[in-house]
Amino acid sequence: MASEEPQNPSPMEPQEGSNKISKKEAAKLERQRRRQEAAAVAAISAVSVEESDPFSGNYGDVALNDLQSKAVSGRKWTEVGSITPELKGQVILIRGRVQTIRPVGKKIAFVVVRERGFTVQCVLTVKVDLVSSQMVKYATSLSKESIVDIEGVVSIPEKPITGSTQQQVEVQISKLYCVNRAVPTLPINIEDAARSEVEIEQALEKGEQLVRVNQDTRLNFRILDIRTPANQGIFRIQCQVENIFRQFLLSEGFVGIHTPKLIAGSSEGGSAVFRLVYKGGVPACLAQSPQLHKQMAICGDFSRVFEIGPVFRAEDSFTHRHLCEFTGLDVEMEIKEHYSEVMDIVDRLFVAMFDSLNENCKKELEAIGKQYPFEPLKYLRKTLRLTFAEGIQMLKEAGVEVDPLGDLNTESERKLGQLVAEKYGTEFYILHKYPQAVRPFYTMPCHDNPSYSNSFDVFIRGEEIISGAQRIHVPEFLEKRAGECGIDVKTISAYIDSFRYGAPPHGGFGVGLERVVMLFCALNNIRKTSLFPRDPQRIAP
Repeated sequence: MASEEPQNPSPMEPQEGSNKISKKEAAKLERQRRRQEAAAVAAISAVSVEESDPFSGNYGDVALNDLQSKAVSGRKWTEVGSITPELKGQVILIRGRVQTIRPVGKKIAFVVVRERGFTVQCVLTVKVDLVSSQMVKYATSLSKESIVDIEGVVSIPEKPITGSTQQQVEVQISKLYCVNRAVPTLPINIEDAARSEVEIEQALEKGEQLVRVNQDTRLNFRILDIRTPANQGIFRIQCQVENIFRQFLLSEGFVGIHTPKLIAGSSEGGSAVFRLVYKGGVPACLAQSPQLHKQMAICGDFSRVFEIGPVFRAEDSFTHRHLCEFTGLDVEMEIKEHYSEVMDIVDRLFVAMFDSLNENCKKELEAIGKQYPFEPLKYLRKTLRLTFAEGIQMLKEAGVEVDPLGDLNTESERKLGQLVAEKYGTEFYILHKYPQAVRPFYTMPCHDNPSYSNSFDVFIRGEEIISGAQRIHVPEFLEKRAGECGIDVKTISAYIDSFRYGAPPHGGFGVGLERVVMLFCALNNIRKTSLFPRDPQRIAP
């Protein structure tokens, strides 16, 4: 006769041949058994409740199988930011994140849903023919930041809703599905990350304390931080700055190019470069600027070029406006007669950019202003141009002594910006004809005074954003200038040789994308305008 399989012993019964379990262990096992039984009963109850709910199909977690591109339903989706009073009475379908859930008893729950920085209040109310109490309970079990699909009817509340961006409308929920659940406890709360310093200070005056999320914490959990309305606005404006820059220059006959970011030697001079070993052990570095190659493109008869691309600086700069990697907006162009032609492009480009941002990004600017209050940038229809000497004179008259043949430090730049704003009513201006000694060796000197150069800087709110100039295109003169600046001509021979085959007079400028957005929105740190900033202390996330 075949032997029988041994039966599993009861938790309360010791196995044959084993020592008798202690009373303490027995009690522990008994508690474990009771918990398991209770869990099983709860599971069965949950199933029976769902089966008894005639509206169970109107809510629940979406099965993975249904999220694997199973079918195209043809349903029409409405963006949260597009829900307006004109949609009153219409059934809409939205997808967004659960920002807040507020239950009111067992029959009503308010769910604020966020999409791309815009929020709308959705109301779930028990109704005999549509919504069950189980559905309300399900809604209140959702964790913040979970992704949900909601179907409902647009209605107009009696009073404006203060807890959402869409204050004149709300959605009466008829169906609610969770597409993806967020973890129950987040490392930072979006409400805290979206709070302004003004709110925090006002709370302190009342004896209340609100959570302040510091910058390092924000950057450590950047994925959550960039979900705030202000950050959504910042990076959408950044996208527009890049787009306007591109479209304006294309309309002016410029050609977009892409220069190498792996180069054999420094493109800006100095030691602040990221060095690496190229194939075959050849030393190389990451480009500090597209300067040399965009000039070569001019020599290649492109006439007018621009580039939008990464720039790498290995400087140990811990300031509010420096990064080790940023996005450069660079321009180079032929000059027919005068370097003012380059400044003309700067003038029209940035006035057009500011106009477009103010006109087309009102919602984004409003979202930024709520968390980081700022005054709109003041600028003139025709950009103010001052010579460096005129700027020095203004500082001198204000009691600030500056070397007339030296450079401006940060404090002097800010002071001059203040003086210009007071006298001319603009926070955007061009300062040109800088001293030759403070400009790169390839900068063309002034025709009437070699102590000065055909160069310029551009300022927003007292901070420099653009550096530009006419370049030296005569190889013999370029060699002479390099030697005078202590540069070994052999190390830049390829660059100088590019001008030996016939080069037109030319000039250009470069500007950091992140710095433009930072100063236009009067933000206090460039890390706020870099999606995943890289500085001397940060290489992740």
